[in-house]
Amino acid sequence: MTGRRHPRSTFLSRLLTRRVTSTALTTVALAACTTLTAGCGVVPGTTGGSGDDPITVMTWAPMDTGATNKPGMPAFGQAYARWVNAHGGINGRELRVLVCNDHNDGVAAAKCARRAAKENVVAVVGSYSQHSDSFLPPLEGAGIPYIGGYGITTNEFTSPLSYPVNGGQPTLLAGLGNALARVCGPVTLVRPDTIAGDQLPELLDSGLQAGGHPAASDQLAEEDGTEYDGQSELALRRATADPAKQGCVVPALGDRTNTFMDSFRRARDRYPEVRTATVLGSVDQTAINATGGASGPYEGSYITGWYPVASDARWDPMKKVIQEKAFGDNRIDPADAGVQTAWIAYTVLRRAVEALGDGEVTADAVRDVLDDGLEVGTGGLTPTLRWTFQDQLASVGFPRLVNTHVTLQVVREGRLVAARQGFVDVLGTLRDADL
Repeated sequence: MTGRRHPRSTFLSRLLTRRVTSTALTTVALAACTTLTAGCGVVPGTTGGSGDDPITVMTWAPMDTGATNKPGMPAFGQAYARWVNAHGGINGRELRVLVCNDHNDGVAAAKCARRAAKENVVAVVGSYSQHSDSFLPPLEGAGIPYIGGYGITTNEFTSPLSYPVNGGQPTLLAGLGNALARVCGPVTLVRPDTIAGDQLPELLDSGLQAGGHPAASDQLAEEDGTEYDGQSELALRRATADPAKQGCVVPALGDRTNTFMDSFRRARDRYPEVRTATVLGSVDQTAINATGGASGPYEGSYITGWYPVASDARWDPMKKVIQEKAFGDNRIDPADAGVQTAWIAYTVLRRAVEALGDGEVTADAVRDVLDDGLEVGTGGLTPTLRWTFQDQLASVGFPRLVNTHVTLQVVREGRLVAARQGFVDVLGTLRDADL
Protein backbone atom coordinates (compact mmCIF):
# COMPACT_ATOMS: atom_id res chain seq x y z
CA MET A 1 0.00 0.00 0.00
CA THR A 2 1.16 3.56 -0.59
CA GLY A 3 -0.05 5.01 2.72
CA ARG A 4 -2.55 7.37 1.08
CA ARG A 5 -6.21 6.81 0.37
CA HIS A 6 -7.41 6.23 -3.17
CA PRO A 7 -10.97 6.67 -4.35
CA ARG A 8 -12.54 3.25 -4.59
CA SER A 9 -12.75 1.89 -8.12
CA THR A 10 -16.22 1.09 -9.40
CA PHE A 11 -14.83 -1.98 -11.16
CA LEU A 12 -15.80 -4.53 -8.51
CA SER A 13 -19.46 -3.58 -8.24
CA ARG A 14 -19.88 -3.44 -12.02
CA LEU A 15 -18.05 -6.73 -12.48
CA LEU A 16 -20.12 -8.58 -9.91
CA THR A 17 -23.46 -7.28 -11.19
CA ARG A 18 -22.75 -7.97 -14.87
CA ARG A 19 -24.27 -11.21 -16.11
CA VAL A 20 -21.33 -13.46 -16.95
CA THR A 21 -21.89 -17.13 -17.61
CA SER A 22 -18.33 -18.18 -18.36
CA THR A 23 -16.69 -20.12 -15.53
CA ALA A 24 -13.39 -18.41 -16.26
CA LEU A 25 -14.92 -14.95 -15.87
CA THR A 26 -16.64 -15.92 -12.64
CA THR A 27 -13.29 -17.05 -11.25
CA VAL A 28 -11.74 -13.72 -12.23
CA ALA A 29 -14.54 -11.81 -10.51
CA LEU A 30 -14.05 -13.78 -7.30
CA ALA A 31 -10.29 -13.21 -7.47
CA ALA A 32 -10.86 -9.48 -7.83
CA CYS A 33 -13.29 -9.55 -4.87
CA THR A 34 -10.80 -11.42 -2.71
CA THR A 35 -8.01 -9.01 -3.58
CA LEU A 36 -10.02 -5.92 -2.73
CA THR A 37 -11.53 -7.39 0.43
CA ALA A 38 -8.09 -8.33 1.71
CA GLY A 39 -6.87 -4.79 1.04
CA CYS A 40 -4.04 -5.96 -1.20
CA GLY A 41 -5.03 -4.05 -4.34
CA VAL A 42 -4.12 -0.41 -4.81
CA VAL A 43 -7.00 1.14 -6.67
CA PRO A 44 -6.11 3.90 -9.14
CA GLY A 45 -7.66 7.24 -8.36
CA THR A 46 -8.67 10.08 -10.60
CA THR A 47 -5.13 11.29 -11.23
CA GLY A 48 -2.94 10.17 -14.12
CA GLY A 49 -5.12 11.72 -16.80
CA SER A 50 -7.69 14.10 -15.29
CA GLY A 51 -7.69 17.74 -16.29
CA ASP A 52 -4.30 18.76 -17.62
CA ASP A 53 -2.42 15.93 -15.89
CA PRO A 54 -0.43 13.52 -18.08
CA ILE A 55 -2.08 10.28 -19.17
CA THR A 56 0.15 7.68 -17.53
CA VAL A 57 0.34 4.14 -18.89
CA MET A 58 2.83 1.28 -18.59
CA THR A 59 4.37 -1.12 -21.09
CA TRP A 60 6.29 -4.16 -19.90
CA ALA A 61 8.22 -7.02 -21.49
CA PRO A 62 11.15 -9.33 -20.72
CA MET A 63 14.53 -7.74 -21.46
CA ASP A 64 18.10 -9.01 -21.16
CA THR A 65 17.08 -12.54 -20.20
CA GLY A 66 18.34 -15.93 -21.34
CA ALA A 67 15.04 -16.78 -23.05
CA THR A 68 12.52 -14.74 -25.07
CA ASN A 69 13.09 -10.98 -25.01
CA LYS A 70 10.84 -8.21 -26.38
CA PRO A 71 12.70 -4.94 -25.69
CA GLY A 72 11.17 -3.35 -28.77
CA MET A 73 7.73 -3.17 -27.18
CA PRO A 74 8.61 -0.82 -24.26
CA ALA A 75 11.00 1.09 -26.52
CA PHE A 76 8.25 1.62 -29.06
CA GLY A 77 5.82 2.73 -26.35
CA GLN A 78 8.21 5.49 -25.32
CA ALA A 79 8.85 6.47 -28.95
CA TYR A 80 5.09 6.63 -29.52
CA ALA A 81 4.72 8.93 -26.51
CA ARG A 82 7.43 11.25 -27.88
CA TRP A 83 5.68 11.29 -31.24
CA VAL A 84 2.16 11.88 -29.96
CA ASN A 85 3.33 14.57 -27.54
CA ALA A 86 5.17 16.34 -30.36
CA HIS A 87 1.85 16.46 -32.18
CA GLY A 88 -0.19 17.95 -29.34
CA GLY A 89 -0.76 14.89 -27.16
CA ILE A 90 -4.08 13.02 -27.00
CA ASN A 91 -6.94 15.48 -26.69
CA GLY A 92 -4.31 17.99 -25.63
CA ARG A 93 -3.02 15.78 -22.82
CA GLU A 94 0.57 14.60 -22.53
CA LEU A 95 1.13 10.83 -22.76
CA ARG A 96 3.58 9.40 -20.22
CA VAL A 97 4.82 5.81 -20.69
CA LEU A 98 6.40 3.89 -17.82
CA VAL A 99 8.52 0.84 -18.64
CA CYS A 100 8.96 -2.35 -16.61
CA ASN A 101 11.10 -5.45 -17.15
CA ASP A 102 9.25 -8.66 -16.25
CA HIS A 103 12.51 -10.68 -16.57
CA ASN A 104 10.53 -13.73 -17.79
CA ASP A 105 9.77 -14.28 -14.12
CA GLY A 106 6.46 -14.47 -12.28
CA VAL A 107 7.68 -12.51 -9.25
CA ALA A 108 8.99 -9.70 -11.44
CA ALA A 109 5.78 -9.67 -13.49
CA ALA A 110 3.73 -9.24 -10.31
CA LYS A 111 6.03 -6.40 -9.22
CA CYS A 112 5.41 -4.66 -12.55
CA ALA A 113 1.65 -4.93 -12.01
CA ARG A 114 1.85 -3.64 -8.44
CA ARG A 115 3.99 -0.75 -9.63
CA ALA A 116 1.36 0.03 -12.28
CA ALA A 117 -1.25 0.27 -9.52
CA LYS A 118 0.99 2.40 -7.28
CA GLU A 119 1.70 4.78 -10.17
CA ASN A 120 -2.04 5.12 -10.92
CA VAL A 121 -1.64 4.13 -14.57
CA VAL A 122 -4.83 4.21 -16.61
CA ALA A 123 -3.83 1.10 -18.63
CA VAL A 124 -1.06 -1.38 -19.32
CA VAL A 125 -0.55 -1.17 -23.09
CA GLY A 126 1.23 -3.25 -25.74
CA SER A 127 3.02 -5.64 -23.38
CA TYR A 128 4.47 -9.16 -23.33
CA SER A 129 4.60 -11.57 -20.41
CA GLN A 130 4.19 -15.31 -20.01
CA HIS A 131 3.12 -14.85 -16.38
CA SER A 132 -0.51 -13.80 -16.52
CA ASP A 133 -1.23 -15.77 -13.34
CA SER A 134 1.10 -13.34 -11.58
CA PHE A 135 0.29 -9.99 -13.19
CA LEU A 136 -3.46 -10.22 -13.83
CA PRO A 137 -4.63 -10.51 -10.17
CA PRO A 138 -2.96 -7.20 -9.16
CA LEU A 139 -4.34 -5.50 -12.26
CA GLU A 140 -7.81 -6.89 -11.62
CA GLY A 141 -7.68 -5.79 -7.99
CA ALA A 142 -6.77 -2.28 -9.11
CA GLY A 143 -9.21 -2.22 -12.04
CA ILE A 144 -6.46 -1.49 -14.60
CA PRO A 145 -7.19 -2.57 -18.20
CA TYR A 146 -4.61 -4.68 -20.05
CA ILE A 147 -4.75 -3.47 -23.65
CA GLY A 148 -3.00 -5.38 -26.40
CA GLY A 149 -1.07 -8.10 -24.64
CA TYR A 150 0.98 -10.36 -26.89
CA GLY A 151 -1.54 -13.18 -26.54
CA ILE A 152 0.96 -15.68 -25.15
CA THR A 153 -1.31 -16.99 -22.36
CA THR A 154 -4.88 -18.26 -22.17
CA ASN A 155 -5.73 -15.86 -19.33
CA GLU A 156 -5.40 -12.95 -21.73
CA PHE A 157 -8.49 -14.32 -23.46
CA THR A 158 -10.53 -14.87 -20.30
CA SER A 159 -9.98 -11.88 -18.02
CA PRO A 160 -12.65 -9.17 -18.36
CA LEU A 161 -9.89 -6.58 -17.94
CA SER A 162 -7.99 -7.88 -20.97
CA TYR A 163 -8.50 -6.26 -24.37
CA PRO A 164 -6.44 -8.35 -26.83
CA VAL A 165 -5.84 -6.97 -30.31
CA ASN A 166 -4.82 -10.28 -31.91
CA GLY A 167 -5.81 -13.90 -31.50
CA GLY A 168 -2.60 -14.91 -29.74
CA GLN A 169 -1.20 -18.40 -29.93
CA PRO A 170 -4.68 -19.96 -30.40
CA THR A 171 -5.22 -18.40 -33.83
CA LEU A 172 -1.62 -18.72 -35.02
CA LEU A 173 -1.41 -22.42 -34.28
CA ALA A 174 -4.93 -23.25 -35.45
CA GLY A 175 -4.22 -21.41 -38.71
CA LEU A 176 -0.88 -23.15 -39.11
CA GLY A 177 -2.46 -26.54 -38.48
CA ASN A 178 -5.06 -25.84 -41.13
CA ALA A 179 -2.36 -25.02 -43.67
CA LEU A 180 -0.15 -28.00 -42.81
CA ALA A 181 -3.01 -30.50 -42.91
CA ARG A 182 -3.03 -30.16 -46.70
CA VAL A 183 0.70 -30.55 -47.34
CA CYS A 184 2.31 -32.57 -44.53
CA GLY A 185 2.76 -36.17 -43.59
CA PRO A 186 3.75 -36.69 -39.93
CA VAL A 187 3.99 -33.41 -38.00
CA THR A 188 6.23 -32.84 -34.99
CA LEU A 189 5.76 -29.80 -32.73
CA VAL A 190 8.85 -28.73 -30.78
CA ARG A 191 7.78 -26.40 -28.00
CA PRO A 192 9.03 -25.11 -24.63
CA ASP A 193 8.57 -27.15 -21.49
CA THR A 194 6.64 -24.35 -19.76
CA ILE A 195 3.09 -23.63 -18.67
CA ALA A 196 2.59 -21.44 -21.73
CA GLY A 197 4.09 -24.17 -23.91
CA ASP A 198 1.68 -26.75 -22.51
CA GLN A 199 -1.16 -24.97 -24.33
CA LEU A 200 0.39 -25.23 -27.80
CA PRO A 201 -0.19 -28.88 -28.85
CA GLU A 202 -3.99 -28.77 -28.56
CA LEU A 203 -4.11 -25.55 -30.54
CA LEU A 204 -2.00 -26.88 -33.41
CA ASP A 205 -3.98 -30.12 -33.37
CA SER A 206 -7.26 -28.22 -33.66
CA GLY A 207 -6.16 -26.97 -37.07
CA LEU A 208 -4.66 -30.27 -38.18
CA GLN A 209 -7.71 -32.27 -37.20
CA ALA A 210 -10.06 -29.76 -38.84
CA GLY A 211 -8.21 -30.63 -42.06
CA GLY A 212 -8.51 -34.38 -41.44
CA HIS A 213 -4.91 -34.80 -40.30
CA PRO A 214 -3.75 -36.79 -37.25
CA ALA A 215 -2.47 -34.93 -34.19
CA ALA A 216 1.14 -33.79 -34.12
CA SER A 217 3.87 -35.42 -32.04
CA ASP A 218 4.41 -33.25 -28.97
CA GLN A 219 8.11 -32.76 -28.23
CA LEU A 220 9.30 -30.75 -25.23
CA ALA A 221 12.50 -28.71 -25.18
CA GLU A 222 14.22 -26.36 -22.74
CA GLU A 223 13.00 -22.80 -23.11
CA ASP A 224 16.53 -21.39 -22.74
CA GLY A 225 18.57 -24.16 -24.36
CA THR A 226 21.93 -23.32 -25.90
CA GLU A 227 21.77 -26.24 -28.35
CA TYR A 228 19.09 -28.66 -29.49
CA ASP A 229 21.01 -31.49 -31.16
CA GLY A 230 19.07 -34.25 -29.43
CA GLN A 231 15.70 -32.59 -30.02
CA SER A 232 16.53 -32.04 -33.70
CA GLU A 233 17.37 -35.71 -34.23
CA LEU A 234 14.19 -36.84 -32.47
CA ALA A 235 12.02 -34.38 -34.39
CA LEU A 236 13.47 -35.56 -37.71
CA ARG A 237 12.95 -39.23 -36.84
CA ARG A 238 9.32 -38.58 -36.00
CA ALA A 239 8.65 -36.37 -39.04
CA THR A 240 10.16 -38.92 -41.46
CA ALA A 241 8.39 -41.95 -39.98
CA ASP A 242 6.17 -42.29 -43.07
CA PRO A 243 8.41 -42.65 -46.15
CA ALA A 244 5.45 -42.08 -48.47
CA LYS A 245 4.72 -38.55 -47.21
CA GLN A 246 6.93 -35.52 -46.60
CA GLY A 247 6.80 -34.70 -42.92
CA CYS A 248 6.87 -31.32 -41.20
CA VAL A 249 8.75 -30.00 -38.16
CA VAL A 250 7.20 -27.06 -36.31
CA PRO A 251 9.55 -25.33 -33.85
CA ALA A 252 7.74 -22.84 -31.60
CA LEU A 253 10.45 -21.82 -29.14
CA GLY A 254 10.29 -18.04 -29.29
CA ASP A 255 13.75 -16.50 -29.41
CA ARG A 256 15.32 -19.96 -29.15
CA THR A 257 13.79 -21.08 -32.46
CA ASN A 258 16.93 -19.96 -34.30
CA THR A 259 19.08 -21.95 -31.88
CA PHE A 260 16.98 -25.01 -32.63
CA MET A 261 17.23 -24.40 -36.38
CA ASP A 262 21.02 -24.21 -36.15
CA SER A 263 21.05 -27.71 -34.66
CA PHE A 264 18.34 -28.84 -37.06
CA ARG A 265 20.28 -27.70 -40.14
CA ARG A 266 23.28 -29.84 -39.14
CA ALA A 267 21.12 -32.92 -38.62
CA ARG A 268 18.65 -32.75 -41.52
CA ASP A 269 21.06 -33.97 -44.22
CA ARG A 270 20.96 -37.42 -42.62
CA TYR A 271 17.19 -37.72 -43.10
CA PRO A 272 14.68 -37.52 -45.94
CA GLU A 273 13.54 -34.01 -46.84
CA VAL A 274 11.07 -32.37 -44.48
CA ARG A 275 9.24 -29.04 -44.49
CA THR A 276 9.55 -26.60 -41.61
CA ALA A 277 6.82 -24.29 -40.40
CA THR A 278 6.30 -22.00 -37.44
CA VAL A 279 4.50 -18.92 -36.18
CA LEU A 280 5.46 -15.26 -36.34
CA GLY A 281 7.13 -14.28 -33.10
CA SER A 282 9.32 -17.35 -33.32
CA VAL A 283 10.60 -16.28 -36.76
CA ASP A 284 10.76 -12.96 -38.58
CA GLN A 285 12.65 -11.59 -41.58
CA THR A 286 15.71 -10.80 -39.47
CA ALA A 287 15.89 -14.41 -38.30
CA ILE A 288 15.48 -15.68 -41.88
CA ASN A 289 18.34 -13.46 -43.03
CA ALA A 290 20.56 -14.57 -40.15
CA THR A 291 20.08 -18.25 -40.99
CA GLY A 292 21.04 -18.00 -44.65
CA GLY A 293 18.05 -16.50 -46.43
CA ALA A 294 17.16 -18.50 -49.54
CA SER A 295 19.78 -21.15 -48.70
CA GLY A 296 18.70 -21.41 -45.06
CA PRO A 297 16.42 -23.86 -43.27
CA TYR A 298 13.34 -21.64 -43.47
CA GLU A 299 13.13 -21.58 -47.27
CA GLY A 300 9.66 -22.86 -48.24
CA SER A 301 8.39 -22.66 -44.65
CA TYR A 302 4.83 -21.68 -43.89
CA ILE A 303 4.56 -19.06 -41.15
CA THR A 304 1.31 -17.77 -39.71
CA GLY A 305 1.04 -14.22 -38.43
CA TRP A 306 -1.62 -11.92 -37.06
CA TYR A 307 -1.02 -9.05 -39.39
CA PRO A 308 -0.03 -8.24 -42.98
CA VAL A 309 3.63 -8.68 -43.95
CA ALA A 310 5.97 -5.91 -42.80
CA SER A 311 6.37 -4.53 -46.34
CA ASP A 312 2.63 -3.81 -46.58
CA ALA A 313 1.80 -0.11 -46.96
CA ARG A 314 -0.64 -0.32 -44.05
CA TRP A 315 2.36 -0.21 -41.72
CA ASP A 316 3.57 3.14 -43.08
CA PRO A 317 2.04 5.23 -40.21
CA MET A 318 3.88 3.07 -37.65
CA LYS A 319 7.12 3.35 -39.62
CA LYS A 320 6.71 7.12 -39.69
CA VAL A 321 6.60 7.19 -35.87
CA ILE A 322 9.76 5.07 -35.72
CA GLN A 323 11.51 7.19 -38.32
CA GLU A 324 10.69 10.44 -36.54
CA LYS A 325 11.22 9.43 -32.92
CA ALA A 326 13.27 6.20 -32.78
CA PHE A 327 15.56 6.31 -35.78
CA GLY A 328 18.69 4.33 -34.98
CA ASP A 329 17.16 2.53 -31.99
CA ASN A 330 17.96 -1.06 -32.94
CA ARG A 331 15.59 -2.41 -30.28
CA ILE A 332 12.65 -1.36 -32.45
CA ASP A 333 12.20 -3.55 -35.52
CA PRO A 334 9.08 -2.67 -37.56
CA ALA A 335 8.92 -6.31 -38.70
CA ASP A 336 8.75 -7.60 -35.12
CA ALA A 337 5.30 -8.86 -34.13
CA GLY A 338 5.73 -7.38 -30.66
CA VAL A 339 6.38 -3.89 -32.01
CA GLN A 340 3.45 -4.27 -34.39
CA THR A 341 1.20 -5.36 -31.52
CA ALA A 342 2.33 -2.37 -29.45
CA TRP A 343 1.44 -0.02 -32.34
CA ILE A 344 -2.07 -1.43 -32.55
CA ALA A 345 -2.48 -1.39 -28.76
CA TYR A 346 -1.52 2.28 -28.59
CA THR A 347 -3.95 2.93 -31.44
CA VAL A 348 -6.68 1.45 -29.23
CA LEU A 349 -5.60 3.54 -26.24
CA ARG A 350 -5.62 6.73 -28.30
CA ARG A 351 -9.08 5.98 -29.70
CA ALA A 352 -10.43 5.27 -26.20
CA VAL A 353 -9.03 8.50 -24.77
CA GLU A 354 -10.36 10.50 -27.72
CA ALA A 355 -13.80 8.99 -27.11
CA LEU A 356 -13.74 10.38 -23.57
CA GLY A 357 -13.53 13.91 -24.89
CA ASP A 358 -12.93 16.42 -22.09
CA GLY A 359 -13.83 13.90 -19.39
CA GLU A 360 -11.45 12.44 -16.82
CA VAL A 361 -9.05 9.83 -18.14
CA THR A 362 -8.89 7.11 -15.50
CA ALA A 363 -8.61 3.36 -15.51
CA ASP A 364 -12.36 3.15 -14.84
CA ALA A 365 -13.16 5.57 -17.67
CA VAL A 366 -10.98 3.74 -20.21
CA ARG A 367 -12.56 0.42 -19.25
CA ASP A 368 -16.05 1.87 -19.46
CA VAL A 369 -15.62 3.23 -22.96
CA LEU A 370 -14.14 -0.05 -24.20
CA ASP A 371 -16.84 -2.15 -22.51
CA ASP A 372 -19.58 0.06 -23.92
CA GLY A 373 -18.87 -1.21 -27.43
CA LEU A 374 -16.26 1.22 -28.76
CA GLU A 375 -15.22 0.12 -32.25
CA VAL A 376 -11.57 0.67 -33.13
CA GLY A 377 -10.35 0.66 -36.71
CA THR A 378 -6.69 -0.13 -37.29
CA GLY A 379 -6.26 0.90 -40.90
CA GLY A 380 -6.83 -2.63 -42.16
CA LEU A 381 -4.14 -4.24 -40.00
CA THR A 382 -6.86 -6.15 -38.15
CA PRO A 383 -10.62 -6.37 -38.48
CA THR A 384 -12.45 -3.62 -36.58
CA LEU A 385 -11.88 -4.36 -32.90
CA ARG A 386 -14.71 -4.43 -30.37
CA TRP A 387 -14.74 -6.26 -27.03
CA THR A 388 -17.65 -7.89 -25.23
CA PHE A 389 -17.83 -10.03 -22.10
CA GLN A 390 -19.28 -12.98 -24.02
CA ASP A 391 -18.05 -13.45 -27.55
CA GLN A 392 -18.32 -16.30 -30.01
CA LEU A 393 -15.51 -18.35 -28.45
CA ALA A 394 -16.72 -18.28 -24.83
CA SER A 395 -17.83 -21.91 -25.16
CA VAL A 396 -14.22 -23.07 -25.72
CA GLY A 397 -12.73 -20.86 -23.02
CA PHE A 398 -11.74 -17.74 -24.98
CA PRO A 399 -14.50 -15.20 -24.21
CA ARG A 400 -12.21 -12.20 -24.90
CA LEU A 401 -10.81 -13.46 -28.21
CA VAL A 402 -12.39 -11.05 -30.70
CA ASN A 403 -9.87 -11.16 -33.57
CA THR A 404 -9.73 -14.61 -35.17
CA HIS A 405 -7.99 -13.49 -38.34
CA VAL A 406 -4.49 -14.67 -39.29
CA THR A 407 -2.28 -14.24 -42.33
CA LEU A 408 -0.53 -17.13 -44.05
CA GLN A 409 3.01 -16.29 -45.12
CA VAL A 410 5.77 -18.29 -46.79
CA VAL A 411 9.52 -17.88 -47.22
CA ARG A 412 10.30 -17.57 -50.94
CA GLU A 413 13.81 -16.80 -52.15
CA GLY A 414 14.71 -15.80 -48.62
CA ARG A 415 11.87 -13.28 -48.25
CA LEU A 416 8.80 -13.54 -46.07
CA VAL A 417 5.87 -12.91 -48.41
CA ALA A 418 2.12 -13.48 -48.34
CA ALA A 419 1.20 -17.06 -49.25
CA ARG A 420 -2.33 -15.89 -49.96
CA GLN A 421 -3.98 -12.52 -50.12
CA GLY A 422 -6.00 -11.21 -47.20
CA PHE A 423 -6.78 -12.82 -43.88
CA VAL A 424 -7.80 -16.36 -42.98
CA ASP A 425 -10.55 -16.55 -40.34
CA VAL A 426 -10.04 -19.50 -37.97
CA LEU A 427 -13.18 -18.85 -35.91
CA GLY A 428 -14.83 -22.07 -37.07
CA THR A 429 -11.71 -24.14 -36.38
CA LEU A 430 -11.42 -22.86 -32.81
CA ARG A 431 -15.15 -23.09 -32.14
CA ASP A 432 -15.12 -26.78 -33.11
CA ALA A 433 -11.86 -27.56 -31.32
CA ASP A 434 -11.65 -29.97 -28.39
CA LEU A 435 -9.72 -27.68 -26.05
